[in-house]
Amino acid sequence: MNKTEELEKLNKEMLSCSKCELRKTCNQVVPGEGSADARIVFIGEGPGKKEDETGKPFVGAAGKFLDEMLSIIKLKREDIYIANMVKCRPPSNRDPLPKEKDICWAWLEKQINLIKPDLIITLGRHSLEKFLPGQRISEVHGKALRREFSKSSKQDSLPDEQIFYVLYHPAAALYNGSMREVLIKDFKRIPKVLELINPKLSQKNN
Repeated sequence: MNKTEELEKLNKEMLSCSKCELRKTCNQVVPGEGSADARIVFIGEGPGKKEDETGKPFVGAAGKFLDEMLSIIKLKREDIYIANMVKCRPPSNRDPLPKEKDICWAWLEKQINLIKPDLIITLGRHSLEKFLPGQRISEVHGKALRREFSKSSKQDSLPDEQIFYVLYHPAAALYNGSMREVLIKDFKRIPKVLELINPKLSQKNN
């Protein structure tokens, strides 16, 4: 079984998950979408109304802005992978509860471990807090941060170290016009970050 088949199998398993209360109130599980060979994994907060209807992540207004930013750096959805901290829509789009994020973590961890991305991009404070606890998004957005996981802090089967890039959630631009330019400026740095991580791969893809 290749990586794509393994990821498809994993995502199908999520569809029958009912480990937390969110499954009782949402229409369907939204596992994630994209390439199993992606160099970049984007991680947001949770599905919204449109995502709950379609079963696909980031398809509402925030998703359209994400697509726009991807095109700026010459990437498409099929080049990356997009997932969320929780796979089911919280009622009325409220913030997911810590318990809900903890329960759903096992699924996200398996996705990351299977894809093994060069770069994890956190979208918003929920994913930032999970991977880089104690950091303030206002201080670290647009920055690449390397985190080494010691034996005591390592989260299950994540790698010994991982590079993260911090972005505001695209939805922030929908409520604050000035945030749009901030996000685009930060987004444009992504190719340079990938080049620094693995110059040979970046040259091959250009």
